[in-house]
Amino acid sequence: MSGGVDSAVAASILVEKGYDVEGLFMKNWEEDSEYCNAEEDYKDALQVCDTLGIPLRSVNFAKEYWERVFQNFLDEYRSGRTPNPDILCNTEIKFKEFLHYAQDLGADKIATGHYVRSKEVAGKVQLLKGLDPEKDQSYFLYGLNQEQICSALFPIGDLEKPNVRDRAEKLGFDIFDKKDSTGICFIGERDFKEFLQQYIPAQPGIIVTSSGTKVGDHD
Repeated sequence: MSGGVDSAVAASILVEKGYDVEGLFMKNWEEDSEYCNAEEDYKDALQVCDTLGIPLRSVNFAKEYWERVFQNFLDEYRSGRTPNPDILCNTEIKFKEFLHYAQDLGADKIATGHYVRSKEVAGKVQLLKGLDPEKDQSYFLYGLNQEQICSALFPIGDLEKPNVRDRAEKLGFDIFDKKDSTGICFIGERDFKEFLQQYIPAQPGIIVTSSGTKVGDHD
């Protein structure tokens, strides 16, 4: 339960289907700010769980996120490559640490609000695109292995975003019209260059083609 509309509706679908559902709120960034406000998100998740009549637990993976995702993010930029921390967060945190935490609580499956689907074909589970082409998130989960995919449910994969918001409004969720989260979670809407310079000093230089021709400058 992220505090967003997608995970809220995912939980509601499972409740409607008769699953024994428990909400889990995951905090991956220690600092709360106007850009990354876990406290407000937790309150939103709690309102959803209260409406659905299910319990909510909170777990902090900030240390694991820093070591396995954020440090890699910085290392890649130092090496001149552009990383995608969301992909690593899924493989290392959401579908590993978070999954193991849920299993230790006795869960058979975890469920998320990702716009993807899964299907068993010839004894293996395939990850499929979400029905909504505007919201499909299969790319961000491409690194999952068979065990991780088999351990997950994706209740809203067959829905389009407007339908998800409609369901949320009918269920009385205050977050039915909450803005979608975009960009990298720990950066939010702040200036990317300014954020990065807190951790990596600027190294101005020139941009050249493979043949050595200068085409511009970089910070």
